[in-house]
Amino acid sequence: MTRVPDATLLRRLADRLGPAGFTADPATMEPWLTDWRGRVRGAAAALLSPASTEEVAFVVGEAARAGVALVPQGGNSSMVAGATPSAGGGALLLSLRRMAAIRAVSADDNTVVAEAGVVLADLHAAAEAVGRRFPLSLAAKGSATVGGLVATNAGGTQVLRFGPMRAQVLGLEAVLADGTVWNGLSALRKDNRGYDLKQLLIGGEGTLGVVTAASLRLVAAAPQRAVAWIGLDQPAAALALLRRLEEATGEAVESFEIVPAEGLALVLRHIPGTRAPLGGPHRWHVLVEATAPARAPDPADALSAVLADAIADGLAADAALAAGEAQADALWKLRETMSEAERLDGMSAKHDVAVPVSAMPAFLEEGRAAVEARFPGTRVLAFGHLGDGNVHFNVRAPDGADSRAWFAAEAAAVSRFVHRMVADRSGSMSAEHGIGQLKLADFAATADPARLHAMRAIKAALDPAGIMNPGKLLPPAEPVARSRGDG
Repeated sequence: MTRVPDATLLRRLADRLGPAGFTADPATMEPWLTDWRGRVRGAAAALLSPASTEEVAFVVGEAARAGVALVPQGGNSSMVAGATPSAGGGALLLSLRRMAAIRAVSADDNTVVAEAGVVLADLHAAAEAVGRRFPLSLAAKGSATVGGLVATNAGGTQVLRFGPMRAQVLGLEAVLADGTVWNGLSALRKDNRGYDLKQLLIGGEGTLGVVTAASLRLVAAAPQRAVAWIGLDQPAAALALLRRLEEATGEAVESFEIVPAEGLALVLRHIPGTRAPLGGPHRWHVLVEATAPARAPDPADALSAVLADAIADGLAADAALAAGEAQADALWKLRETMSEAERLDGMSAKHDVAVPVSAMPAFLEEGRAAVEARFPGTRVLAFGHLGDGNVHFNVRAPDGADSRAWFAAEAAAVSRFVHRMVADRSGSMSAEHGIGQLKLADFAATADPARLHAMRAIKAALDPAGIMNPGKLLPPAEPVARSRGDG
């Protein structure tokens, strides 16, 4: 059980961090006490914004000695309230936003060392400045930070080729729960010295320590880019098309996104400046991007040839190949604004799940039918990253219903049903957003007991006082209130 910080601790922290690094002013803290979706609101005794690893170590060390809870926070873009403090008000909110330096970038090593507060868009720019790129992107690139990406093992649209954040991290610097600084930034491609501590911290949601910097891998720039939008009749055809593209282009395909007709319709209805990319209606759509180095064959040629054959064979009904960067960006806007369009349309029970790639086409249709039969009137919007099995499986209120009232009454039962369907298919109830607060109960209900036992043992060993982001990721041994969906 953690303690409420006393006046002495708060004064020591204020003296060390100064006015730029310490505030207890409610108005200043206000924007950081609510999660990104506006679903969960917390309270904190103070907002701490250290500017260096040494200051982070001081904060954590003081909190450990006092037994006070810390809630690390980056861009506050968590989809599961993973960076929002509890309502009790006894925690200290630890913001890493002031630690926003690119410490080093090397084209020879293909690495960049970035502090935890570096925004993803700035990381992309730093890589581009030396003729490289960082191969992870997502819609929140203007606010998501390196520390948050590491803490949640973020995914995004390029996992198909490059893997999630876990695959991009070569080393970490972190402050452990007792205030000890672990300097593991050395970007060795081979290091076989026993347990890999960085892999525990990646995806750990700040429950084992505070990541202060990361050594990340870079890849070659890809000046050649081909983007296409394809209309087809069923998800199984989309998977067959992906395999054809891989056979024709090798590793050129980086992104392969599947979107249902109703998802595109929501974007066209709510997002200004968007238009339908194809002439006629289609039950399903695919957005595909392929890239290549400057001297390699143009990926647009291979993409065009495969799509022509797919249409001739009846695998696809229609396709549009972007004729330049502006058109490519317009196609991506249709996919990247889908969550925003859905939010503007009303509350829904959101599920970030993963199933085996081979099972995803059937799950998109069978899962939808099962939910809509079990909860009459609901409307499923299922879309996502077909190449890696990640489905954003969102359940919307019946047409014409008060979405907030429906959510309050039904979302928990809907989420239990969806997560059980996923578990029955050997899937994961959290593909890329983490567990946070919102998925604790369903994680406890569906996880392998051995997994939970090992996680609790690791937590007890590395954070025996339980001060690091309590109430997130790891379900307590006793039952907790059921989740209410990701809303």
